[in-house]
Amino acid sequence: MSFLHDNLGNRKYLTAVERGAFLLAAQALPPASESFCRTLAYTGARVSEVLALTPARVDARASVIVLETLKKRRSGVFRSIPVPAKLLEDLERVHGVATAQRDPERCFAPVWTFGRTTAWSIVKRAMATAAIDGPRASPKGLRHSFAISALQGGVPITLVRKWLGHSRITTTEIYTDVMGDEEQQLAARLWRVLESAASNDPVKDTAA
Repeated sequence: MSFLHDNLGNRKYLTAVERGAFLLAAQALPPASESFCRTLAYTGARVSEVLALTPARVDARASVIVLETLKKRRSGVFRSIPVPAKLLEDLERVHGVATAQRDPERCFAPVWTFGRTTAWSIVKRAMATAAIDGPRASPKGLRHSFAISALQGGVPITLVRKWLGHSRITTTEIYTDVMGDEEQQLAARLWRVLESAASNDPVKDTAA
């Protein structure tokens, strides 16, 4: 069984279209559930890491969210992940992050008050609404999708490793095996050549 496919060959990651459908489906959820789904999708973080987020670690001025990497053997390892302004606006609108940061008690309390079981059910509900099923219909599917999209979008692998909280670069390199747009274009050129050979009809290389 591979890292990105199960033993039946099913994908464990979402495509960009599927991720968009998931985010659209999340809009039908209660505000706190939607903000949780959006934070998962835009950070590529683990469920436990997002659930541990506190208002103190939301830095709107720097446009980053600071997460503790909970899979490390020692605690207190943090990473900053840049997030879109719209997500920061959602966190402020739904959770009142700025006000909470000025409150000694709320500042260090989790943004979301539900646990892992509820978090998983929220994600599953949005996936079902988006007609996404199989092993990719999970928080891990969102994490894989984040990594693949970042690499295919030209983000240096060292940054992707940092954002995901990987200990080894070899773990991040696994995501480079997924076919991207450039590989799809090269494959399309091959198909045109093969189809031309089958029909005895010479084809011009439009990419030349």
